[in-house]
Amino acid sequence: MKHRGLASIGIVAVCVGALQLACGIGLVKHTVIIAPTEMADSLWQILLGGEFTHAILLTLTNIVLSAVISIAAGFGIGVAIHSVAFLRRGIEPYLASYYAVPTFIFYPVFIVLFGVGSAPIIAITVLLAIVAMITATLNGLDRIPGVLTKTATVLRLSPVRRALLVQLPAASPYLFAGARLSVAYSFIGVIASEFILSGDGLGYAIAYAYNNFDNRTMYGLMLLIIIVVTAVNASFDALDRRLQARLRR
Repeated sequence: MKHRGLASIGIVAVCVGALQLACGIGLVKHTVIIAPTEMADSLWQILLGGEFTHAILLTLTNIVLSAVISIAAGFGIGVAIHSVAFLRRGIEPYLASYYAVPTFIFYPVFIVLFGVGSAPIIAITVLLAIVAMITATLNGLDRIPGVLTKTATVLRLSPVRRALLVQLPAASPYLFAGARLSVAYSFIGVIASEFILSGDGLGYAIAYAYNNFDNRTMYGLMLLIIIVVTAVNASFDALDRRLQARLRR
């Protein structure tokens, strides 16, 4: 794990150094991409100035709400579908082809239902993220070893104790993977929606800077998103390693 982390850091350092060199010698035009050091300086000024604080907080709030709703609702729906064989047979083909449908086409419907603001963006993002959690829940419950189910039956565990002591621990790697995907889709859904459908948030701020040829602000905000996503992903990696180590005991 240590070597993998060092390798990842090394690859990032090489890529950043190469981009810095390419920008420094003029191989990449300043009107196309600015140097990483200038991106970092822009981000620092953005954070100090506070001009985009509201947009940052709005986007992060929408992402958190979308992820929480997707994970909780996706888990509940997945359990319900798994427990009813007839329902599963009818729904599973739609789950398999779900991501062929662009969820953004439902934005006009959500505008009518929820009005303009964060609500339709969250609704679209939940539509994008929830199926990942439903599918992960179904996969996790399907792959619970039969011996554990038989043991729970022999011990006459109640449904609640069976779920808490047997099913959830056994399915936890799949549930964790589903939660991780839901968070990733929440980032994608919220920021993409703000790009094209919103008048506020980080996505809108980046699009506005792009349309006004403000590369410095655009890349500073993009760097902020990359840093946040990387930090979240690193946190999930650390939790995943702890979970896997605990399951191997």
